[in-house]
Amino acid sequence: MGMRGKTVGWIIIAGLWITTACDPDRVYEKNTRLPSAEWSKEQPVTFHVPIDDTASVHHVFINIRNSGKYENRNLYLFITTTAPSGNFVTDTLECMLADENGKWYGSGLGDLHFVQVPYKIGVKFPYPGMYRFEIKQAMRRDILKHITDIGLRIEKVEP
Repeated sequence: MGMRGKTVGWIIIAGLWITTACDPDRVYEKNTRLPSAEWSKEQPVTFHVPIDDTASVHHVFINIRNSGKYENRNLYLFITTTAPSGNFVTDTLECMLADENGKWYGSGLGDLHFVQVPYKIGVKFPYPGMYRFEIKQAMRRDILKHITDIGLRIEKVEP
């Protein structure tokens, strides 16, 4: 490996370290890419999240990445959260992706736009163990085009 390869390697390692070090409140974050940027109503996106801390307060967010070709300003989701006890709740969440003039919220790079939508703010998880979050698109189309990624982020709220 030449000197240039070593330098690039160290830059990548430093970048990963800085990204991780600058996000100490993150408990969990994962994004799932949707094949061909199409999301079927029959294709839920599921996340399994281990939770040990039942005393702290948490915020839960839904991460959405869409193409600029997405035809709506919003995205409706059905989110089913199942606790380790087996108890579950299903919520409907409207995610606003653009304003009334079509300007996308969040950040963007080229034709892709990313927004983080608050789902549950200031919650405590009542049981330790594995929580299951199942997210389905709840729009009027069976196949929703131009949604490229769906993710889940949970962060601990510092007192």
